[in-house]
Amino acid sequence: MSLYKQLQQREADQQPIRIGVIGAGKFGTMFLGQAIRLPGVHVVGIADLSVDQAKSNLKLAGWRNDQLSASSLEQAVVDRTTYVGDDSEALITHPAVEIIVECTGDPLVAIDHLTRAFDAGKHVISATVEADAVCGAELTRLARQNGVIYSMAYGDQPAMVCDLVDWARTCGFKVAAAGRGHKWNPKFRFSTPDTVWDHWGLTTEQAARGRLNPKMFNSFLDGTKPAIESAAIANACGLDAPDTGLAYPLGSIDDLPNLMRPRAQGGVLDGEGMVEVLNSLNDDGSEIDYDIRMGVWVSVRAETEYQRKCFEEYKVTTDDSGQYICAYKRWHLIGLELGLSVANVGLRGEATGTAEEFRADVVAVAKRGMEAGDILDGEGGYTVAGQLRPSAVSVPMGALPLGLTGKVKLTRPVKADAILTYDDVEIDENLTAVKLRRKAESRFLPYR
Repeated sequence: MSLYKQLQQREADQQPIRIGVIGAGKFGTMFLGQAIRLPGVHVVGIADLSVDQAKSNLKLAGWRNDQLSASSLEQAVVDRTTYVGDDSEALITHPAVEIIVECTGDPLVAIDHLTRAFDAGKHVISATVEADAVCGAELTRLARQNGVIYSMAYGDQPAMVCDLVDWARTCGFKVAAAGRGHKWNPKFRFSTPDTVWDHWGLTTEQAARGRLNPKMFNSFLDGTKPAIESAAIANACGLDAPDTGLAYPLGSIDDLPNLMRPRAQGGVLDGEGMVEVLNSLNDDGSEIDYDIRMGVWVSVRAETEYQRKCFEEYKVTTDDSGQYICAYKRWHLIGLELGLSVANVGLRGEATGTAEEFRADVVAVAKRGMEAGDILDGEGGYTVAGQLRPSAVSVPMGALPLGLTGKVKLTRPVKADAILTYDDVEIDENLTAVKLRRKAESRFLPYR
């Protein structure tokens, strides 16, 4: 039975999947705008530090006042309405809630929410992919230890790539590479929240209309988010990161088969089984035709002559050898697509992507020279950007994970473009995120 029919059946049986959402920012609001249209799904509660802003976002997304009329979680369960408050702990521990959707975007906060949800016996769908980049495999281990599901969020690109990779392998193909698209220029590495909209291609009015967070969007532009999502893809799909970071080769969708193959075959990859990001921006700032800036792709190789001939017979776009092809989705719709994760977790008991290994990491790189005592401002800010590296490179050098750079003080000067290390900063070893990161570093040493 299809997922949608199963949702309809849950609606008919008056046994909806009961959801708790933490964070009603852009991702959360996009999902919540869809959730009221999904049969068999009941958002019991929403937790956000700014209750008034959350309610305003919900109304922007089409919610009516009567849908937000619950004065408590208990009333919400009885009336099939939704309670909006600021207490994430109450939402996590409420017995009626089956799945927590975590979409705060803050890895330190998110990891606290995730571990508490696991302890409370809740399945979790995490849209805070930054947490995966810090200690994803350790979070997976904890979830399984507690008998619950930990899932990436479909709509975010990593889960969509996981779906494509699973398609390829289940069909019997060899995965050469997988990844996402991006609009990239090396100067973007130094972008700040003050410059993001000029580079992004939006006016300040458009950004304000969409209630877009400049720091969050800057994390996409400066390469941090592509690195984070590529690490999540690598760790979930058993793929490797390039030794010196993402190359961002320029090309259209039709160029993918030639580009996403090993250098020995004429491509850009160190070898087969890699993650990479395809760039859509020419040197002069113009965008390439038929781009995959907002999409995802997987490159596969024919392992037999029969497969190669089938590509030819069915007129598939291949590389010049006829061996490599790419499957893709040109767009991702972020929170608008999260219903697939909710249905898969709630109905089939299956995650839409889960970190299994610690192959890839995201290291913090200084955007400018800084002095001892300066405070780092984390993802998308003024001080650091994230770059992808194999964990076999980052862990031995003691590289500082990008996800641990929020409100952290430097203990010594650093130069622009330097990879920061733990020795450069004051780290609170009592934070849950730091403890799990330390475990991940030690537990997955065999993957170095």
